[in-house]
Amino acid sequence: MERKSKGLTAKEKTFCNCFVSCGSADEAAYNAGFVRNPKRSGEELLCREDIADEIKRLGKCRTSSLSEIATVGYRRLAFGKISDAVSLLYMENPSREQLEHMDLFLVSEIKRPKDGSMEIKFFDRLKALEKLTDDSEKEDRATPFYDAIAKGAEALRSETDES
Repeated sequence: MERKSKGLTAKEKTFCNCFVSCGSADEAAYNAGFVRNPKRSGEELLCREDIADEIKRLGKCRTSSLSEIATVGYRRLAFGKISDAVSLLYMENPSREQLEHMDLFLVSEIKRPKDGSMEIKFFDRLKALEKLTDDSEKEDRATPFYDAIAKGAEALRSETDES
């Protein structure tokens, strides 16, 4: 998948943004418009150096550390939509293609008992909200600490400059 022109296309840039947000190559490829074979397209895009560089750049811009990625996941759990899971309940035999295009991130478990019905369990939204508020409170407590360090460093610089 060699590129002649310099720079990324709009679809490729969208792929990079989506990948940094969700961490899934095939989901990012599909959302960017690579609908024919998103899994293969996503893997091929990730192997390109220019794409990898853009993902790294975006990652640095968003300072996407593991805790921030987890926070995004908790937000999706706390505020995500369940409409695709509800639609799944009413489908008799969903095709693989239908399932691949559903957002089932909130689903923790799917069971099909012997009677042919379907049970869907969701992750606990309240626990996700609690985790988000706990993390937010930790950040609020950390900020004054970092401010104090910055002020101390500035004071040391001032003392050094005066000497």
